[in-house]
Amino acid sequence: MGPFVHIWKYGQFKGTDHHFLTLTTLLSMLAEQVHGFTADSSLGQGNFQQPEENIYIAVSYVDSSGKFRTQKVDSKTLSSSWVWESSIDGNLSQQIIGQIPEKLTEHPMNVTEESVHPPTYYNQPSNPIDPIKLRRLRLREKRKEQRIADLVHMSKDTEMQMQKAAIRRTQEFINTRKSWYSIWRKEYFNPLSDSTLKLMRDQIVMAKVYASVARSTGKLDLYDSLIRRIKESQHATRNANSDSELQESALEQAKAMGYVLSDAKDKLHDGAVITRKLRTMLQSLEDTINTVKKHSTFLVQHAAKTMPKPVHCLSLQLTTDYFMSNNINKEVSNEKLEDPSLYHYAIFSDNVLATSVVVNSTVMNAIEPEKHVFHIVTDKLNFAAMKMWFIAHPLPASVNVENIDEFKWLNSSYCSVLRQLESARIQEYYFKATHPSSLSAGNENLKYRNPKYLSMLNHLRFYMPEVYPKLDKLLFLDDDIVVQKDLTPLWSIDMKGMVNGAVETCKESFHRFDTYLNFSNPLISHNFDPQACGWAFGMNIFDLKEWKKRNITGIYHYWQDSNEDRKLWKLGTLPPGLITFYNLTLPLDRSWHVLGLGYDPAINPSDIENAAVIHYNGNYKPWLDLAFTKYKMYWSRYVNVDNSYIKECYAY
Repeated sequence: MGPFVHIWKYGQFKGTDHHFLTLTTLLSMLAEQVHGFTADSSLGQGNFQQPEENIYIAVSYVDSSGKFRTQKVDSKTLSSSWVWESSIDGNLSQQIIGQIPEKLTEHPMNVTEESVHPPTYYNQPSNPIDPIKLRRLRLREKRKEQRIADLVHMSKDTEMQMQKAAIRRTQEFINTRKSWYSIWRKEYFNPLSDSTLKLMRDQIVMAKVYASVARSTGKLDLYDSLIRRIKESQHATRNANSDSELQESALEQAKAMGYVLSDAKDKLHDGAVITRKLRTMLQSLEDTINTVKKHSTFLVQHAAKTMPKPVHCLSLQLTTDYFMSNNINKEVSNEKLEDPSLYHYAIFSDNVLATSVVVNSTVMNAIEPEKHVFHIVTDKLNFAAMKMWFIAHPLPASVNVENIDEFKWLNSSYCSVLRQLESARIQEYYFKATHPSSLSAGNENLKYRNPKYLSMLNHLRFYMPEVYPKLDKLLFLDDDIVVQKDLTPLWSIDMKGMVNGAVETCKESFHRFDTYLNFSNPLISHNFDPQACGWAFGMNIFDLKEWKKRNITGIYHYWQDSNEDRKLWKLGTLPPGLITFYNLTLPLDRSWHVLGLGYDPAINPSDIENAAVIHYNGNYKPWLDLAFTKYKMYWSRYVNVDNSYIKECYAY
């Protein structure tokens, strides 16, 4: 009998993830140690060469069931997939432990036939290792060795820099919710971190119910005890949002309240009475909430339509400088104002600062700003200030400011809105002297009571050909927008016979015609589709040639006259706009105009960044303190804080 190797293994062997080695694994490892060959046939070193002398391998091991087993393997039984890496030399004798006893093979300990005669699949050729996987393994080992070498030879200076950087990152880290959870261990998060707070608030509600019952039944001692506990619990839970913010004595107070409530329940509990008291409290709270909501809506609307003090200051300073200077007669040449080959914009506003942001943002993002012409129309009160701002701050583009009160053709005999303003009924609706009478009308939406909806600056958008008779195309911009890209491609869009180019705003069932119009009125239901998609004013490209051809202003007058009693729609310019341009609006790509920055706090930031125009439609205008802070930066970047007028009126 030739030489043999004996190996015994129990438990986990280094280099494998299995608790018990299979017989195949043991043989593989042993073969590498003794013969220097491996089962990797992809190395291209040839098939296994039978050694000159047979080698017997005896393996002792404990299987997964805990039984002790032995196995003898002849090297001749190794499959042809084994490859020699080095020939057997004199070192083999150092690895050979001794001769295998014959009794071991004749009388194995607790050996089954299966253990002595291994299954035939042990002798089957193993699957070769993929060369790509082998290459990746070698690269991984090289990278590991390189990292180790870099760490070993790292200089003291580099090591100190790494330590300082780690310390600095640790110091800059701020965990504002330490009492709630560890950001490193999610399992530490306590989903019931306000359970005690909720319990105490529920106790306060029930204590108020029992106190009311106790007082009505003459149990004044119990009533006094409940009132005292209510005050203590209210003091403990004041301004608390979680258990960690409660006072230290809160838990004891909750226990004390529990004892009092238990006593009250034993003495006063009557299901019908308690139910009646709770319903009364619920109704009272609902009435209070509705009242608070109405007042909150009124205050928001009031704040939205009120001119902030700095904006008013800016207008006054500019007006004073305008009349003290010699720039009153400075005008833009008529050639540019009427040249249809240039890019013309219309802005109707009484807000100097907002208008300046619209113009500045458009010019700064324009490829050829000298080809852009801005037509600004304001009222008599702000005309001097608007004029002076653009005189004091010249731009490469042309800016022309006009006074709407000088449009002699715009009178009550021609304009429906001006004629309606003369109606006593409209004046009473809009200009009531006391707030309670307005708030008491619960069916009317307060935002439509804002007199700005009857402002001619707001309705001038329906008279574009009358204001600019020599122009073919015009881009209308609201004063609460910011331009972020060059807008000149809008003039190259094929309007396909449409008059108005705008971005649609409908999403599923939202912002469709039935949102704005009264389809219970047959005049509306017979002429329009309730599911027609709405669109937005704020950035609109108008084809004035097609406008004149289709008599758009005449259509607007017809519907405005039909709505004098406000039965077709509430006030504003969008509902009559939807009607006037019905089936005459070309939908633009949504990236041209992103809306909602004045009311929606959840707009996708990527949509804002990629938009050509962003629109602060809503009450939270960027020049107000109400504005969303995260949206305000897009607007304020176009305000020059170093400007002398801005410094004088704004405290930045």
